[in-house]
Amino acid sequence: MKEWVRRTFRPMGWTLQIVKKIHPKKFEVLPKRWIVERTFGWFNSYRRLDKDYEYYPKNSETIIQLAMIQLMLNKLA
Repeated sequence: MKEWVRRTFRPMGWTLQIVKKIHPKKFEVLPKRWIVERTFGWFNSYRRLDKDYEYYPKNSETIIQLAMIQLMLNKLA
């Protein structure tokens, strides 16, 4: 799986960084994870993204893209 991600996203200039927990039973803030968690939190305010209603993955991807477009336009306004 890691090799597929590297082959797919390396040409775009993206790099894969796997962050491992140092203490599995102790809470610690992991780098950049808050960005992903915040974005997923934003998606919960959209009815069609609240649960997995879509049958086809491409439809879900399109709804996520539309939600991100709306979020970014709201940030610009």
